[in-house]
This record gives sequence, C-alpha cells and structure tokens, in this order.
Amino acid sequence: MTPRATRTDRPAGLLDLAGFGRLLTVLRNEGYTVIGPTVDNGAVSYREIQNIDDLPAGWGSRQDAGHYRLEKRRDSALFGYVSGVQSWKRYLFPPSRTLWRAEKTVDGFAVHQPAEPAPQYAFLGVRACEIAGMELQDRVFLHGEQPDPDYTARRDAALVIAVQCTEAGETCFCASMQTGPAATGGYDLALTELIDEDRHVFLVEIGSQRGEAIALGLPLLKARDSDRKAAAEGVAYAAASMGRRLETDGLKDLIQANQEHGYWQTVGERCLACTNCTAVCPTCFCHTTEDALALDGQSSERRQRWDSCFSLDFSHLHSGPVRQSVDARYRQWLSHKLAHWVDQFGDFGCVGCGRCIAWCPAGIDITAEASALRQAVEREA
Repeated sequence: MTPRATRTDRPAGLLDLAGFGRLLTVLRNEGYTVIGPTVDNGAVSYREIQNIDDLPAGWGSRQDAGHYRLEKRRDSALFGYVSGVQSWKRYLFPPSRTLWRAEKTVDGFAVHQPAEPAPQYAFLGVRACEIAGMELQDRVFLHGEQPDPDYTARRDAALVIAVQCTEAGETCFCASMQTGPAATGGYDLALTELIDEDRHVFLVEIGSQRGEAIALGLPLLKARDSDRKAAAEGVAYAAASMGRRLETDGLKDLIQANQEHGYWQTVGERCLACTNCTAVCPTCFCHTTEDALALDGQSSERRQRWDSCFSLDFSHLHSGPVRQSVDARYRQWLSHKLAHWVDQFGDFGCVGCGRCIAWCPAGIDITAEASALRQAVEREA
C-alpha cells in the first residue's frame, strides 16, 4: 500500500466553498469515483456523488438507542451529521462478490477468476473512528498470513479524505476507545469545517504524498494560527461532549472470566438476532461462501457474502449449530469485540462509532451491556 503518514512538510491551508467544488473536480479528473455522504431515504448514506449539491448541506443527525433521525441545522454545514448509516466497509469488503466461475468444456471444465481492476475510490468525509475501523480490518484482510487480494487492491487504490469531528453524537464513544474524535493519521487529506458569521471554509491538512498531489490542484489560501486554533477547539469540544463512554480497564479479563454468567441470558431475551449491528459495524468481517449452479448445468460460480455470528447457521457443524440460543450468539459477538479481538489482533474490535446502538431495533447498547456485566460481577464478589 502507498504509505499514509500523519503529515507532510507542507503546512495546512484553507479552502472556501468554491474551492471545495474544485476538490471534487480534481478528484474526478484524477480518475477517482468520489464516494461521500448524501441524504438517502431519510438518512445519511455513503454513495457516489458528482458535485457539492449532493452533500447533506444543513442536515444534522440525532441518534440514540434504536433511534435515528435527520434534522435541519441552523447553519449550512456539509458535514454536520454524526456518521453515515453504514461505514465505508462495503466499498473495501463488498457485501457480495464472485470468487471464481467454472464453465463446462468438452474436456471437463475451466475455472475463471474475476479479472476486473480494483475500483479507484476517493472516500470523502471519513471520520476518525472510521479510519480506525479500516485499520482494524487491515489486520484481518491485509496483514495476516494470507492477505485477501481483492481487499488489498481496493485498499491500495482508495484515497481517504477525513473530516475532523467538531461535534459528537448521543451514541458516540470513540474518545473512550482512543479512536477519535481527531484523525491523527491514516488519511491522505483531512478537512476541518469552520463556519462563523463571515465565512464557511475548510482547514486542509495533508497526510500523504497522494494527498499532497491532490492539494497542488486546489486554490488553497494561507491558514492563520487562529484557524488552526479554531479547528483544535472544535475537536476538543467533540471529545468533551461524547454521548457515551465504555470503561475498558480490565474489560477483556472480565468478559473472558464470566462466559457462563447469567447476565448473558438476560440480554439474550431482548436481542432479536436480526444482525443489524454486524451489518452496520465498520469492523465486523464474518462472511461465508456459497456455490450457485446454473439451471442448464453448464456453469457454476462461488460467491462470498457477508454473514453474521448472530445467524443460527453461522456456527453450524455436522451435528448442528454450536450456538443455538440467542444469548450464546450475543455473548459471542460482544466477547469477540471487547475481549477475543485483543488476543487475535492486539486491540478491541470496536471503534466507538455507536452504529450498533442506533440501529438495534431493541435498543441494546453495547456500552450499557458491558457496564451491566461489570456491575453484576461486582455485586457477586
């Protein structure tokens, strides 16, 4: 992969709204498909965008357990929402893709693998917690003993344009996971949106050589010390106003030592095993493969698709599912996120984005459930 450093020697600059439109033009001229936030069916989703009018100007989001609503802001901020419905995961690790296709021949059969080049995406509006999510998935698909070639190609081709968070949402807890709200690396460019009575500008920081090449085509103005101070104060305000917190001290050992605790049954009675949390999570990577045979018997293909540890068949072995109850499946999910991930990959598998809280129809809150387990164990001590 092209290395992304925290910064280059080039100082930060300012980009006004007109210059922001130029940024989109430069990206397209460089061959990038720009994926950014846009309002879709009452929510902010990451989709292909063509121009600045596609962005959710003036829209903010309110989120709580089992609750998500858009509401109009008092300003025209382009990135005034908290986070998109789903993460950028779907563009690096697609929900479904063909692994290979076999066709019958006179001598037997021939196997073909997809030969399309990786799409060249420019991700616009990536939050710090989402960058952390990408880096966690890198440990699974990129830095393991058997790197995934499709993921590797997509990740290497992608340009990451971060947006620093200056507001936190009700379900955000990235500060307690040390994954935000400031993006300190992992980006090519980073933007901080600054709005006051007189102007609407973006502080632009450069994080890589690719980002610097893009910046050369932009009409950047000189940033003042007051601009950098305003950006830093905005991020500090977001860190101080997190809607939730997850106490991580001793959490791994607590979970692993209480796998048979009655708490799991209590939360299992509320969980619907709908898989929403794993679908919207930026780090979940469970998947399966399926074979599909054409009706004429002349061809077949093997496909990879997302799966979830909440699915009954996910743990199916020769004698049936290993985790038949919902509480066993919830225990697997939370234990993997907040304990077993540390053993496997050296860090928690949660980045504190809060999506699993907002999009759980039962309103189950991972921060509250971890706290409930801790309190239950402490009461029995």
